[in-house]
Amino acid sequence: MDKYDSLKLGNQLCFPLYAAAKEITRKYKPYLDKLDLTYTQYICMMVMWEHQSLNVKQLGEYLYLDSGTLTPLLKKLEEKGYIERKKKDSDERNLIITVTDKGLDLRDQALSVPQAMGSCISISSEEAELLYKVLYKILNNLNN
Repeated sequence: MDKYDSLKLGNQLCFPLYAAAKEITRKYKPYLDKLDLTYTQYICMMVMWEHQSLNVKQLGEYLYLDSGTLTPLLKKLEEKGYIERKKKDSDERNLIITVTDKGLDLRDQALSVPQAMGSCISISSEEAELLYKVLYKILNNLNN
């Protein structure tokens, strides 16, 4: 065994994770272009469709994003009319994000995206479920 084996790209778990994430995100682009959303805006809207109203910290926890990344993203979504940002009366530092009616209408247009993406990734439902569990196990372990 070579002492540099651990530095070979083919021996890295992180590389196929990175490459697969990048390629999957690239596959999303034509579907999201029709919605005028980037991938990050899309996952943000997915959380908003589910929860309707959250503060920035909660949204960041769902998306594993910090406020510095979220701020320009949220400004863009607000400019498009999909969300509203309001300071909470009791705490000026607490910014509340709420999905708008226009943002909820976008949800209907987005319904075809998961199915279209599912056809791009040729794995069984059992493999998808296992991958989902393993990836979330990794995320949870990294954030503890």
